Amino acid sequence: MSTGELLSIEPQELQFPFELKKQISCSLQLTNKTGKHVVFKVKTTNPKKYCVRPNTGIVSPQSTCDVIVTMQAQKEAPPDMQCKDKFLLQSVVANPGANAKDITPEMFNKESGNQVEECKLRVAYVPPPQPPSPVREGSEEGSSPRASVSDNGNASRAFVEKSNAEPQDNSSEVNTLISKLTQEKNSVIQQNNKLQQELELLRREGNKSRGGIPFLYVIIVGIIGILLGYLLKRT
Repeated sequence: MSTGELLSIEPQELQFPFELKKQISCSLQLTNKTGKHVVFKVKTTNPKKYCVRPNTGIVSPQSTCDVIVTMQAQKEAPPDMQCKDKFLLQSVVANPGANAKDITPEMFNKESGNQVEECKLRVAYVPPPQPPSPVREGSEEGSSPRASVSDNGNASRAFVEKSNAEPQDNSSEVNTLISKLTQEKNSVIQQNNKLQQELELLRREGNKSRGGIPFLYVIIVGIIGILLGYLLKRT
């Protein structure tokens, strides 16, 4: 805060959150410290770049006045975000009963013997305010995000354990099936050997009795062949 004999000015530095192609405004608050009316005027080194409202006015005794300074939209950013623009605020005691229509440039002319109080203000560019970060949607009401993460972790571990367990169960079933088929195959081979032995015995007995192959022997051999083919095809 700048404190003169007539006005106190806040802030001393005009800070603009710089953004390209966007008008930016900041405000000054002038406080009249005296019991008299005080006339003020705001000047700038770059009048085409800034708009000041009001740029002149009267502050009543022990009261305040807000001045809005608007920077026009800029097409390019300055080097290193440095600004050399300056403002000058002049103030002088007004005649009793003066109003805004009575303000003239001669009132701020020091050569005319007027006691003009001056205050220089600097301009600074600051980063624009960052938007608030989006809030993640929480889990059900009453549960904290940490609890949700824990629940997800437990679910993931359970899924992995289940996935690891399923191949073991499948492998056990496959081994059981293979063992069963092997037993059936061995049993068929044993029966086949036994049948061949019986057929050989029948063939010998037939040769001894008739000297040729009996018709029953041929039928039995055919049936056995069909059964063996079916069983071997199944395994």
